[in-house]
Amino acid sequence: MSADHNEVKPYTDKELGKKEQVRLMFNNISGRYDFLNHFLSLGIDRIWRKKAISLLKKENPRKILDVATGTGDFAIQSLSLNPEQVTGIDISEKMLEVGKVKIQKKGLQDKVTLQVGDSENLTFDENYFDAATVGFGVRNFENLEKGLKEVRRVLKPGGKFVILEFSKPRAFPFKQVYYFYFTKILPVIGSSVSKDNRAYSYLHESVDSFPEGDDFLGILESCGFTETSRITLMNGIASIYVGKKY
Repeated sequence: MSADHNEVKPYTDKELGKKEQVRLMFNNISGRYDFLNHFLSLGIDRIWRKKAISLLKKENPRKILDVATGTGDFAIQSLSLNPEQVTGIDISEKMLEVGKVKIQKKGLQDKVTLQVGDSENLTFDENYFDAATVGFGVRNFENLEKGLKEVRRVLKPGGKFVILEFSKPRAFPFKQVYYFYFTKILPVIGSSVSKDNRAYSYLHESVDSFPEGDDFLGILESCGFTETSRITLMNGIASIYVGKKY
């Protein structure tokens, strides 16, 4: 992982590490997160999640781990695979609170469990989950390799890891439109609605510094994943990465 990725943090407070700053940021914006997510992505995030989850269909996973689950959207979406149990973990207590209310309203509490957890220090046994997912959260890991290795540890042999993450489009005019939206429009709307001036500027900065494409596939492989692949979405605005544990 590049030093640059490690250094991108939501706030300027030098006393707090990246993990603590990310937790604070998501606690700050938790009440408006779902609205902003769907509004700012024009609802496309839902389509991306469905596509990512569909890649696990052949595996027919019984136990699924959703890392950096936030308010649980990815965990809920994975129920389309009809698993026995989905466990979502996140470091932000307030995001989880929002997610738990959502899950109770849908009557899904027997299927989906949300709990406080750190991707770099998972409390689950080795070889426990059939599949793992993370949606728009891997770039927030404080130590990327450590988080990826922990996910691999708790996967069963043959278990698949599906990662949905923002990436950067390269082609004209997509690249220009994307950068204008991400740097000029999104931070203004995001800060005015969420009341956090930094959260949606950090979003762009963290995406910009994240090792994407072949670089990220290389990191996945260095952490022990095999059969790695990437699917680009909407000319590269987002990517789905897949890796297997053997």
